Amino acid sequence: MAEHDAGAASGTKAQRLRIRFGRGPEAAAVGHLDMTRIWVQALGSAGVVLSYSQGSRPQPRVTIAAGLPMGVTSEGELLDAITAEVVEPAALSGRLGPELPEGLTVLGVSEVGMGLPSLPSAVRWADYDVDIDANGEDVPKAVADLLAADALPWEDRRGEKTRRYDLRPLVGDVTVVEPCTDTVRLAMRLRCGPDGVGRADQVAKALGLPDPVRVHRRRLLLADESRARLAWRRRGRYL
Repeated sequence: MAEHDAGAASGTKAQRLRIRFGRGPEAAAVGHLDMTRIWVQALGSAGVVLSYSQGSRPQPRVTIAAGLPMGVTSEGELLDAITAEVVEPAALSGRLGPELPEGLTVLGVSEVGMGLPSLPSAVRWADYDVDIDANGEDVPKAVADLLAADALPWEDRRGEKTRRYDLRPLVGDVTVVEPCTDTVRLAMRLRCGPDGVGRADQVAKALGLPDPVRVHRRRLLLADESRARLAWRRRGRYL
């Protein structure tokens, strides 16, 4: 790993890299904070000099877009790393792979504008593949009824606390992809951002179905970039 003092001594922001990565079953139980630490160590081991925040306890400027529920796999996770030195994205993709533990895979590295909003504030939706043992249930009808509902009053109980809210605004779409006699695959687009997070297990329950046997996040959808930023990027400039 790169020396902390070298990174912490510099608040220089030379470049903002966006990394898309996958999480297999081997990494599905890693928590959000531990995942960030893994990436900081892997980036340092791959020779990346990270930019650090200023203050009494400098922190590397590495941000993961959205937390992933325990046990959920993914091929669409996003991470932003701000570097203190310029890095060639294509070369970094190859260097990072050997530094990552089993279950984590680099799927792409690109440079993005330094002035773009933070990743967590830009995420709006997440697409999932959800496999459920349907046990002969009329899943298409249940899906149609849910999407036609104006509201879905919901209670989320955690310990002694109960939170009541409307589940419907957190569900963008649900589609039956692979109906079978015993198992069905649903494609779900669920809210994932500052204004709420939808969970596949809650949607399954709202459909009258058992807990999913598999949940896989395919991608995160970000807020649209402004036309001005897109024009600058086409000219090889970054905001």
